[in-house]
Amino acid sequence: MSQTGSNNDSIMVGTRLKHVRRLRGLSLKDVAAKAECSEGYVSKIENDKVAPSLSMLHRIVGVLGINLAYLFESSGEETEVVSKQGRRPVMDLDPLRRGQGIRLERVLPYSDKHLLQCNIHIVEPGGTSEGQISHEGEEVALILEGDVELQLEDKVYRLKPGDAFYFWSNRPHGYRNVGTTTARIFWVNTPPTF
Repeated sequence: MSQTGSNNDSIMVGTRLKHVRRLRGLSLKDVAAKAECSEGYVSKIENDKVAPSLSMLHRIVGVLGINLAYLFESSGEETEVVSKQGRRPVMDLDPLRRGQGIRLERVLPYSDKHLLQCNIHIVEPGGTSEGQISHEGEEVALILEGDVELQLEDKVYRLKPGDAFYFWSNRPHGYRNVGTTTARIFWVNTPPTF
């Protein structure tokens, strides 16, 4: 799991997770138990040996009391006004277990002062959020490309380019690309969660 951009720099997300875990005084066992996975798996994530699913990463950052955006924070971004295509940081998720999986292209630079978080979810055919998540806040998204299936609690919605959705984030939700081409979803949530 890494963040990539036009300059091919990489941020070691696992290292940041390990740092926060240690700052919180938590053991691998503590995090694994609360995130419902094995100690070994958390260790592999922290050492950037595996890329967790979006669902698993969300559970781990929840245990640590941070959000995904924190993992990709870099100094100086807060004052940027323009975000150029091809230069935005992209975070890869779960490429091993979900084919090409899901990548998050960060549209709004991370800052702990922002009330919004905005990413373009890039979902390869068969890519999925792997289960449902829930958290505080609200979300709105617009399908830019591809065929997407949104699951909100026990209801499933089939979405095409131009379709949009909105819901309160405490409702369990997940999504997947049900088409044969890459899907792109412009997704905004508040407060920042990912």
